[in-house]
Amino acid sequence: DREVLTYEDAPRPTPGAGEALIRVYASSVNPFDCYVHNGWAAAWFNYTLPLIPGSDAAGVIEEVGEGVTDLQPGDEVYARAGVWRDGANAEYVVAAATDIAAKPHSLDFNHAAALPHAILTAWQALIEAAQLEAGQTVLIHAAAGGVGHVAVQLAKTRGATVIGTTSQHTNLLRALGADVVVDYTTTAFEDAVRDSVGAVDVVLDLVGGETQARSWAVIKPGGILVSAVQPPSQEQAQDAGVRCHYVASAPPIGATLAEVASLVDSGQIRPVVSAVFPLADIRAAHELVEARHTAGKVVLQVVP
Repeated sequence: DREVLTYEDAPRPTPGAGEALIRVYASSVNPFDCYVHNGWAAAWFNYTLPLIPGSDAAGVIEEVGEGVTDLQPGDEVYARAGVWRDGANAEYVVAAATDIAAKPHSLDFNHAAALPHAILTAWQALIEAAQLEAGQTVLIHAAAGGVGHVAVQLAKTRGATVIGTTSQHTNLLRALGADVVVDYTTTAFEDAVRDSVGAVDVVLDLVGGETQARSWAVIKPGGILVSAVQPPSQEQAQDAGVRCHYVASAPPIGATLAEVASLVDSGQIRPVVSAVFPLADIRAAHELVEARHTAGKVVLQVVP
């Protein structure tokens, strides 16, 4: 129920030891934020209401807590705030210093805010879990979405061949570097994989359900299915002769954000922002994300 999202005054948070206060210029909406307001995420995260949603933040350091020496007031940063306490869809947010990095110089605040949660999910799936290497092939479901569109680009930085599925954004995926683009409304991804490469080394599942279940059949023996939306079955993975992993995108993530910033500033990754809403219009932003057909990210602009 989006009616639970209200735009109102809240006390300014104070950073504790090892934390920093960020003056938020822009944030974004992730599907997880919708799960929170719908109550679906309560089974996994111990949070209490009232709660400020949002994990992505781009802005300027306002104040640092005790023991923080690598951040200074005035620094332009981007970060992912913790999901178990008040988040980034606000004028100020507190985050652990280890989850903050210098904002990519080549991005404005709106585009920087589109990156943290999405790129961290893609990084932990493809780089850490799958250990994607040059010459391998990866199938990315929902490849034009928030996580998917940066995962395509990240995979290309590793020299992988990318097959991406989408329903509406085939031209975008080609522009982002996907080698094979599958419109799943007209073509079964199994057929596209078989006809192009035979089988893949990695599946990045950003859909779950039937799509995940059908994906076991296209993975090479010893390959891996990584999901960010639904824990895959170890039993099904064993039956298919492959591995599986569920990505929860855990902190600390500042070092990864710093590495990503260098990829962005060298032109290898660019976030796509499909819509920008003022913070007061957060309900409309959530409605757009819940429709699940946006390209890239939906951003909340806090400072015009």
